[in-house]
Amino acid sequence: MDSFFILQAIALLYIFYLLAKVCDEYFVDALEVITKRLHISEDVAGASFMAIGSSAPELFIALIALMKVGAESIGVGTIVGSAVFNVLVIIGASAWTSKIILNWKPVLRDLIFYIFSLLVLIFTFLDGEITLFEVIIYLSLYAFYLIVLKKWKKWVPHNKNNNKISIPHKKDKVPSILKEKVKRKSGLYIIETISDRILSFTYFKAKKNENLYLVSFCISIIWIAFLSWAMVDISLHMANQLGIPVAIIGITVLAVGTSVPDLISSIIASKRGMGNMAVSNAIGSNTFDILIGLGFPWLLYIVIQGGKVEVDTSTLETSIGLLFGSVILLLILLLVNKFQLSKFIGGLLITIYIIYVIVSVLLVVDKNYFFAFF
Repeated sequence: MDSFFILQAIALLYIFYLLAKVCDEYFVDALEVITKRLHISEDVAGASFMAIGSSAPELFIALIALMKVGAESIGVGTIVGSAVFNVLVIIGASAWTSKIILNWKPVLRDLIFYIFSLLVLIFTFLDGEITLFEVIIYLSLYAFYLIVLKKWKKWVPHNKNNNKISIPHKKDKVPSILKEKVKRKSGLYIIETISDRILSFTYFKAKKNENLYLVSFCISIIWIAFLSWAMVDISLHMANQLGIPVAIIGITVLAVGTSVPDLISSIIASKRGMGNMAVSNAIGSNTFDILIGLGFPWLLYIVIQGGKVEVDTSTLETSIGLLFGSVILLLILLLVNKFQLSKFIGGLLITIYIIYVIVSVLLVVDKNYFFAFF
């Protein structure tokens, strides 16, 4: 492994950090002001604007990868891999940290919509082509999801304690690991200080002045787009150096890298007794990732380029199959345990993810050896 490859890996890690910092400390804050100015209800805001803030890296990676020759499958791989990570690791780690008793009505609602979104994903991937009609199905299903959220309080009786949105607002959102204090004079402190200086310079006074929320929003978009482009470009070079399909980089490295901040935040939240929020966030974000994170970039591509979107699903079949199976397993476990998540369930979900990564890598390295072994 040459020194250039190591430098690329270090650069990728730093991009993960910057991306999480931009989304967490600037982009989400701007989105919160926008939802307040537009007088959007909390449920709809949580599943739309706040979901954008939580899933912005995956969305932009999918969009940029689609426009870059040779990297088309990175975006799909990142979203599918991130969805697997969210269901198995984030929910698993939250349950491992502390016992969680879920508000079953909204969780069951979100799980049902998520299962439908996965069925749409599987159906549209069968022929390896995405048409305009299929894209409309993606976007229409999410629009219907927003309508259900808006009408949910009228249709389903609920307690005050159950009035949680899928993507929490600033006042009650999952604590961020980026706000944890780092010891002075340490390497991490120096990196954090330099990053803060760079970001504060580009944002001017937008962070402190709420009236500049549109400026903060636009600058965040530029940062996320640039960092996502850099991630796709570096990942493409790393995949070529390793001689592996680019989709594998997406379902492993990029998926984990874009989700680790959410993982750590969810663990912190679970320790503080907010595990219910962490689980709802993971499920709600996945629905957005599948339906909008894939549907919107595909829509733009078809409108601009015309024709259909070619999707190489050969390296994603295992991930999609496991993703659907893990959601069904999670639903069964919740029903059997009366919507309670224990340490055992958390450990089981994390173990399944570890097996998934090993199987995915083995399948890419040598399919014949893998099947001969088993």
